[in-house]
Amino acid sequence: MRWITVPLALFSLSGPALAQDVAEQAVEKPVAVVADGIPPIPQSLADETRPYFEYRTAGFIGWNAADRSMLVQTRFADTAQVHRVASPGAARMQMTFEEEPVGGASYSPDGSVLLISKDIGGNEFDQIFRYENGRLVLLTDGTSRNGLGAWSNDGSLVSFSSTQRNGRDTDLYVMDPRDASTTRMLAERQGGGWFAVDFTPDDSALLVINYISVQNMELYLIDLATGAETRITDPDNPIAFSGIQYAADGRLWVSTDQGSDFKRLGTLDPATGAFTPVIEEEWDIAGFDISEEGSFIAYEVNAAGRSQLKIYDVANGETRTADLPPGVIGGFEIAPWGEIGFTFSSNQASSDAYSLDPETLELTRWTTSETGGLDPTDNVLPELVEIESFDGEPMSGFLYRPDPARFPGPRPLIVDIHGGPEGQSTASFQGRANYLLNEWGVAIFEPNVRGSTGYGKRFVSLDNGPFQREDSVLDIGAFLDVLEVDTAIDEGRMMVTGGSYGGYMCYASALRYGDRFDAAACVVAISNFVTFLENTEDYRRDLRRVEYGDERDPEQRAKLIEISPLTRIDELDIPLLVATGANDPRVPASEADQVIEAVRANGREAWHFLAENEGHGFARKENADYYYWTFLTFVRQNLLGND
Repeated sequence: MRWITVPLALFSLSGPALAQDVAEQAVEKPVAVVADGIPPIPQSLADETRPYFEYRTAGFIGWNAADRSMLVQTRFADTAQVHRVASPGAARMQMTFEEEPVGGASYSPDGSVLLISKDIGGNEFDQIFRYENGRLVLLTDGTSRNGLGAWSNDGSLVSFSSTQRNGRDTDLYVMDPRDASTTRMLAERQGGGWFAVDFTPDDSALLVINYISVQNMELYLIDLATGAETRITDPDNPIAFSGIQYAADGRLWVSTDQGSDFKRLGTLDPATGAFTPVIEEEWDIAGFDISEEGSFIAYEVNAAGRSQLKIYDVANGETRTADLPPGVIGGFEIAPWGEIGFTFSSNQASSDAYSLDPETLELTRWTTSETGGLDPTDNVLPELVEIESFDGEPMSGFLYRPDPARFPGPRPLIVDIHGGPEGQSTASFQGRANYLLNEWGVAIFEPNVRGSTGYGKRFVSLDNGPFQREDSVLDIGAFLDVLEVDTAIDEGRMMVTGGSYGGYMCYASALRYGDRFDAAACVVAISNFVTFLENTEDYRRDLRRVEYGDERDPEQRAKLIEISPLTRIDELDIPLLVATGANDPRVPASEADQVIEAVRANGREAWHFLAENEGHGFARKENADYYYWTFLTFVRQNLLGND
């Protein structure tokens, strides 16, 4: 599950100053932030970091078939909004001007209707709106959780999922978005993992998926006229998908791990569920799109956290590879005229929107986002660190080293653990974390422990349930064994951070390896698996039980309590920074509250950062700014010793 992630690179920075006496000048705290036990942030730190904090990114959203323009998501003020780019290099023209971040947008096939989705305060209860003359017209009920699905091929209907029936289960709906009164339930479902995927080429049925876990996804066809459903996948053979789409000729293409450890691209017979592989790579085929006339398929290979973009010619079976620099591509879409749009990111190129000509493989950059006046090509690229863990399991991570010419000798290290756990650290833009690398000479290591995606279905299952959970914590120890003997790493100055599940890993690593870490900064973190499962939003509780264990089962409950950081929190003897959002629907703020209370009861230091208008991460610039200044202050005090 993808969370809107909390790794170091994803907080954008900058904040207003409060004019005081020079000796006491401090950054003004945002109104919605509670900084409990956190010292004032000196204005000098904000001034020092300013160039690294004033960067933007632009994410490709989709194409407008009516005028061949591109939709991107970027931020000009405090929150990310939808912008239109008429042509490569043209100005980003802001379309939405909402107080809240706009999470998604989708044009009808002919470009005549634009739909927008957004939530309130990070609660993830998205509503669907029609964009009309610069305003948003609400199409859903305003209270439920809704997810935009596919458009019908003729553009008359859009599909979506919604919890509006009871606030818990996700049912499937269709509507003509030009008239919200046409909304009708297509299928009543149980559980929170139901999503609409695609319409059949004749628009007679809707393809839907039930996400049970990262390894188990059910696929169904639902007849639009009768509501009759047909299950496509075999209930006795759980499989996973990373892409599902009908071609114009009626064939159903999927990328799936059926019959393989890694996801392959091929066709699925809706009548029998039989999968016929067509393309097999060394790594996962992470996603794909089919050209409108069906002549070629563009697909992404996730090669150990770096992306490869390839073009498959359906007629002759030939595959060509686009020449991209080392980095990561994001959700891509083939325009009706054949151009392939996508987001590309590396640490030497902030996330921007690009297109690729499928004939010439010529790459065109549509946006060039600001990087605070800094040259991103001066940033370091990561190296891949490969190890064998405590049990011989091979795994890897990305190590960002400061320039040894500027920072000779052993350097302090921050271990930054990704969330999920069904997630992956990739070779993407580090944003403001480049300040740590370039100005303070702090190295950053991003591990992919067992349970990470991108390394096959066997690897992703190695941490499942409460009885294997701590093996991923032992993986951190194996990485430390390798990093500590690296002559360019100062083994006496290391700290750990992470968000969401990575926040659990942060707590657990701080407890197990407190003699090797100097401090820990844990963000939107699980502290007790039982209270987490009891208090996470209803729609996602069963999804998380599959991954972590079922707290209703006495044996599993006992093990979940045993491995929860809160159970052993009195053993924590290093400084702790805890950050959370008050509206977090995934990991409730109470998970942070109970840790802060317990740590302070033991007489230990704990900084508590709470953003009252945020959810699972910090989407508002002013909040993200202040958090990262807090984080840097914490790093300087506990890792660098005020050097």
